[in-house]
Amino acid sequence: MLLEIAYAESQGFDEIAVFRMLERIETLLNAMVVNPQQCLKDLSILTETEKQQLLVKWNDTKAKYPKEKCIHVLFEEQVEKTPDAIAIVFEEQQLAYRELNDRANQLAHYLNFVGVKPEATVGICVERSLEMSIAILAVLKAGGAYVPIDPAYPTQRITQILLDAGVEILLTQQHLEAKLPLHQTRLINLDSSWSDIDRESTENCQNQAISENLAYVIYTSGSTGKPKGVAVTHTALVNYTLDIAEQFKLQGRDKVLQFASIGFDVVVEELFPTWIRGATVVLLENEWLILCTEFQRSIEKEQLTVLNLPTAYWHQWVSELSRLMQTVPSCVRLVIVGGERISCEKLRQWQQFHPPLVNAYGLTETTVTSTLYRLPTDAQIQEDNRELPIGKALANTQIYLLDSYLQPVPIGVAGEIYIGGEGIARGYLNRCDLTAERFIPNPFSNDAGLRLYRTGDLARYRDDGNIEFLGRIDHQIKLRGFRIELEEIEAVLNQHPDVAAGIVLVREDNPGNPCLVAYATLQPEKTVTASILRHYLESKLPNYMMPNAFVILPEFPLTQNGKIDRKVLPAADSSQIFAGTEYIAPATPVEEIIAGIWQEILEVERVGIRDNFFELGGHSLIATRVVSQVRQIFKIELPLRSLFENLPLPI
Repeated sequence: MLLEIAYAESQGFDEIAVFRMLERIETLLNAMVVNPQQCLKDLSILTETEKQQLLVKWNDTKAKYPKEKCIHVLFEEQVEKTPDAIAIVFEEQQLAYRELNDRANQLAHYLNFVGVKPEATVGICVERSLEMSIAILAVLKAGGAYVPIDPAYPTQRITQILLDAGVEILLTQQHLEAKLPLHQTRLINLDSSWSDIDRESTENCQNQAISENLAYVIYTSGSTGKPKGVAVTHTALVNYTLDIAEQFKLQGRDKVLQFASIGFDVVVEELFPTWIRGATVVLLENEWLILCTEFQRSIEKEQLTVLNLPTAYWHQWVSELSRLMQTVPSCVRLVIVGGERISCEKLRQWQQFHPPLVNAYGLTETTVTSTLYRLPTDAQIQEDNRELPIGKALANTQIYLLDSYLQPVPIGVAGEIYIGGEGIARGYLNRCDLTAERFIPNPFSNDAGLRLYRTGDLARYRDDGNIEFLGRIDHQIKLRGFRIELEEIEAVLNQHPDVAAGIVLVREDNPGNPCLVAYATLQPEKTVTASILRHYLESKLPNYMMPNAFVILPEFPLTQNGKIDRKVLPAADSSQIFAGTEYIAPATPVEEIIAGIWQEILEVERVGIRDNFFELGGHSLIATRVVSQVRQIFKIELPLRSLFENLPLPI
């Protein structure tokens, strides 16, 4: 550890760095003299001044907030202030605050009637719609905790979530019922059941929920092969919502984009801070979100002022703006990104567009967002290729960068991020073992009840107190905004009866296009194709966790210690990506042109008319480029959904 610090601080032989290094050596030696019996791991190399700065000064984030209130109470208070203001818009539909509150109250009373009470989990499996927001508010008003489930999940994953969360009531829509599992959960169809719900009272519910009760349980990727549910209370949600509303300076005139899928906690950041300030949430059709040209037009049409985007999507949008020589619509006053590292190249391009940019960092276990960094308008990105910081802690949040012995590391030295404060989740639902492993007692507090969440992320402090993200200490990744445990994919892959062993890596053999690659060895005398393995995983995992290629090897390369040498695993080639698909060459001029577009964008050698866009390495972000080129060449308006609905080739 000391050698690492010495190396980090002596680069360039900066006098201040060398002085710091010598001061820490002196501190360590003095501590050894004072207490020679103390274990080396328990000795601190920091001076008292440094400890005060790292542990106290930079974590002095205390702020008052109504700790006794539930999140829906804050919404109801805003309804009293601005009953006729528009709370939510979706296409040609809209609801004022009073209307949204009334409809949520009716559903909440109905849920109380069928047995929902505090700590009860209620599933919500609906597509982006007004009903999604009504359902979320209604469950909270009824005193329950909502469990969001993305309708795009495979049936097996939906079943896993329903069983693990103990969901007895599932709110859904009529057209989704066919794909939902046959389960003892009671379905309440928000389309066909509304005539019954509409008879209920529009008055606010008087339930027994308190701020310590659960507000929601969101499932994230799990290293054991099953998703794990993160249980978040009203206390954490209220503290977070109030501070984010202040950080983003939300006002009644704002129009905030609702971008995230219901299964992700960013929905919380899009809805509640907006609603407690009397602003408007704007929902867009999925196609307008994915396709950058339509996204641009939608921003102008809806006069959106605040955009909260995954970093990967923001990268794509910036590229399209630069390519088309367009600019960000003048109505946009703030853009928030997060989930992955920001490209310095894209930052340089963004600076010509001028809207303020905020880089956010957080995890579901710490209530969405824990730190923020606002990019200065005069930042010299052209000269500074360092990572953009993730900023400083939000209100009532503490950030500690610690070594493997839970000792704070000096400024400029990498340490694991531990997060404490009001935003810490209760833990993982029904996973006491994992909760105890990841949520540990706070060693820097005398309060036995305070905990830290061990993130598994590496970072270092800069001299100004901003935190710079460095990566992971395990195999968890963020890919196109999605948090993925590679071990979960591997666990499912290894369940296939013909697979002897399987591992999954993120590779970036084509710069700027990281993708998942699965490697497998087979059981003796077994043969299996990439297509078969893909279809097996598709039945169990969400699309965003699907490997782009499957490489079948006779054996894995090993290190001298007998472990799999991941560094020398081969890149996937066309034969491994296309395995199991019979190649049929394009036969018409139109087929040849479209196949050529796919080849160029996917960077593959050949494309047959029966090949699958996503099995070739495609994903929703680069699908937009296919649609753009088809429109440009053929002078037709090709809906993006046609690429998904008419695979293999949309011809």
